[in-house]
Amino acid sequence: MEQRISVITLGVADLDRSQRFYESGLGWTIGAAEGRIRFFQLNGLILALYPREELARDAGLPGEDFGSKATTLAHNTRTRKEVDDILIKAESAGGSIVKPAQEVFWGGYSGYFADPDGHLWEIAHNPFWHLDNEGNIYLNPK
Repeated sequence: MEQRISVITLGVADLDRSQRFYESGLGWTIGAAEGRIRFFQLNGLILALYPREELARDAGLPGEDFGSKATTLAHNTRTRKEVDDILIKAESAGGSIVKPAQEVFWGGYSGYFADPDGHLWEIAHNPFWHLDNEGNIYLNPK
């Protein structure tokens, strides 16, 4: 297996609400919509929104056993100001601030928000990593 992720799928309670949050609230652009699933083309991977009960059924799991708060998604920024700006945007779009932006133990600056379904997003500025012009992140500065 190659060391990469192709698609991250979020199980959501209300597909239309989630689409509005990412599309209208955060300003993302839908890449494709097929039936009851929505796809956002990101830099090198795809984020999908899929009704939670349908995702559970597709995975062969009972709906009540499906889901965990033990995962976070992360969006790294080029500046600390971008962290603050994105958290404000997410909250005004219907997300909730879980942890306000602050200096963190590893030397960066980050905060967390939850989308309308409770999926946790860390918004971080890591001065030790490098973001290229397309938004791809590298562990070592260039």
